[in-house]
Amino acid sequence: MALATLNFFSKSLARTVTINVVIPTDKMVFPGMPVPEKKPFKTLYLLHGILGNYTDWVTGTRIQALASDRNLCVVMPSGDNKFYCDSALSGDKYGTFIAKDLVEFIQDTFPVSKAREDTFIGGLSMGGFGSFVNGLRHPETFGCIAALSSALIKEKILTAATEPGRDFFTRRQYETLFGVEKIEDYAGSENDYEALADKVKDSPLKPKIYMACGTEDGLIDANIAFRDKLVAGGYDVTWEQGPGVHNWAFWDEYIEHALNWLPLGEAVKGVSSENVGVTDRK
Repeated sequence: MALATLNFFSKSLARTVTINVVIPTDKMVFPGMPVPEKKPFKTLYLLHGILGNYTDWVTGTRIQALASDRNLCVVMPSGDNKFYCDSALSGDKYGTFIAKDLVEFIQDTFPVSKAREDTFIGGLSMGGFGSFVNGLRHPETFGCIAALSSALIKEKILTAATEPGRDFFTRRQYETLFGVEKIEDYAGSENDYEALADKVKDSPLKPKIYMACGTEDGLIDANIAFRDKLVAGGYDVTWEQGPGVHNWAFWDEYIEHALNWLPLGEAVKGVSSENVGVTDRK
């Protein structure tokens, strides 16, 4: 499995950005093993959580090995604590960066499919928020959304304090992040995941959705509430929960569940440091 760290210029952010890409173009098989079929790879754009960056998923989970086994390209950008949203106030265009610049760069650079049904978006916590916002804003691009422990914090946003406290952001910081003059205007805005779900629910292109959250995670109630809203809106939703908190142990386990859920088809497991053809002793 090739792991590439790349720099490219994002027009939306007006600067050079760094991403990690895992792509199984170098898969090796022993003689007599099935040979992987040569065809464009399906792609998952995988977003990190608050305080993280493009290295998080590779260092915190088995995503490289999991993707290799499934012949999946996984693209991991940095979101810089911006919730992967466009903001008219700050001028930040992280949503456009994810859904336009990044997708176009990957599709122009690697042997990946450009088909909507082969293009997915997912993430954890803040990345789950960003996955919903961008996946629902661009259903013509993303056929599936896979969101783990999503930071579905609309209520917290709308009731944010004006002074710094234990939360990461104040009311004014949220207003700047989401591009609204008053925090009340976040409801129904282009970055409101609930409003976007309502907007897309009657579209024939509405994405399929996988959601998971730990039963001891403080975000589980908000995730269950949004799951119920999506189901009521006619979305195809797969929901999983299990013991766990808001940490990498849970995300490492459930990103595997999410990949098993994605429509990836059969893949040939190649030779690697963890698979050298030695039969496990029973």
